[in-house]
Amino acid sequence: MDGNVSPRQIRRIVLEQSKRANVGHIGSALSIAEIVAALYGRILRGTHPEDRERDRFILSKGHAALALYAALHLKNWLSADALRTFCADGSLLGVHPEHALPGVEFSTGSLGHGLPIGAGSALAARLHGLDHRVFVLVSDAECNEGSLWEAVMFAAHHRLANLTAIVDLNGQQAFGHTEDVLSMSPMAERWRAFGWDVHEVDGHDVAALCETVNGLATEGSPHVVLAKTTFGKGVSFMERQIKWHYWPMSDAEYRQATAEVEGA
Repeated sequence: MDGNVSPRQIRRIVLEQSKRANVGHIGSALSIAEIVAALYGRILRGTHPEDRERDRFILSKGHAALALYAALHLKNWLSADALRTFCADGSLLGVHPEHALPGVEFSTGSLGHGLPIGAGSALAARLHGLDHRVFVLVSDAECNEGSLWEAVMFAAHHRLANLTAIVDLNGQQAFGHTEDVLSMSPMAERWRAFGWDVHEVDGHDVAALCETVNGLATEGSPHVVLAKTTFGKGVSFMERQIKWHYWPMSDAEYRQATAEVEGA
């Protein structure tokens, strides 16, 4: 367990760097702080980004990359100087993650592609006799994409038990609430119908996330963890507000957001 990777620290870095770069996608990053903290603090195996036996993590909802960069920094895999180049000209730290950055397995951000990549990675591990696991974090809005469901069928057919999808169920996307844009309810039954092992958990409960993921079987069906979250979690005026999918913060908003996160 790495105690340095905490949700509060991740949220602090997300706010700091988004404000410095004057870039949005804040609410999406805040909603996955506990999920990312659980993965990088207590779940993912591997001593460094080039460890051949490391577990693979794919952030399919690539617009939340700041949460990933924060975790890489807190693991001491990304320097403070590099972190401060977020969205600067020539930086590898863009709004969406690029695989050229150590610690980023695959470039993502074109929604619906992360799980197909993860399924291929999980199958490759089996073919090469490797026992690492593959985790893919997708958004609930991403479940609108047909390419995701093709990967769901592929993974179930090949019984890729070394593959775990984590769905960030924050109920929102760029153009509104997921239920209004294209309903995916009932989500659990949909995944179960395709042959996946389904688990539901509070996405802001690190202990529950760890218990669920670390208890998954190593044989049989692929796994999906449906993590119920709050968009913009931790900052009162951002929670459940669609506009914080894109908007950057004003100075006053940054001060209030930082005060709320630090006081949590």
